[in-house]
Amino acid sequence: MRWDALFEDLESQFDALTEGDLYGEVADRIRAEVGRITVLDRLRGGVGGTIRVELGSGNAVQGVLSRVGKDCLLLAAERYDEWLIPATALTGVHGLGPWAESEQGAVAAKLGLAHLLRGIARDRSPVTVFCVGVDQHSVTGTIDRVGADFLEMAEHPLDAPRRRGEVYNTRLVPTTGLAAVRRREG
Repeated sequence: MRWDALFEDLESQFDALTEGDLYGEVADRIRAEVGRITVLDRLRGGVGGTIRVELGSGNAVQGVLSRVGKDCLLLAAERYDEWLIPATALTGVHGLGPWAESEQGAVAAKLGLAHLLRGIARDRSPVTVFCVGVDQHSVTGTIDRVGADFLEMAEHPLDAPRRRGEVYNTRLVPTTGLAAVRRREG
């Protein structure tokens, strides 16, 4: 009988060690997997939901996360405003669920900030540009050109069309200094 008790005790200790090793290994694998998730993966998991983002310019924007590109996100806010925000301008994001989603498709992987800025320039949409580190300062006008790492805009009042008589300055903004671009939808 004593031998049976000894073997049962040894078996239970072995089971406990094996179970502990298994839980430890699972926890290590989970930590390694979470370590590969990026900010953009987390944002992709929240597409369709309402979030609030804080920007390096000191502004905060709330809206429905409609799209996540390779280096930026698009928010649909109140009053038909669309916000194009570089991922590098984010200082905080609130309201995301627990999900993450990796990049999908070759086209989505190529759609980035420069591509979307070129689309806005092609549409000739009037925009408000917010720059990093400049509290509550914005510039209104029309994006004329988008280079590899900059945009050029003609500054004019938001409610005035881009006409020579309305343009009072031409500004070059490096994309590294861009906090957000707000555009009023149709």
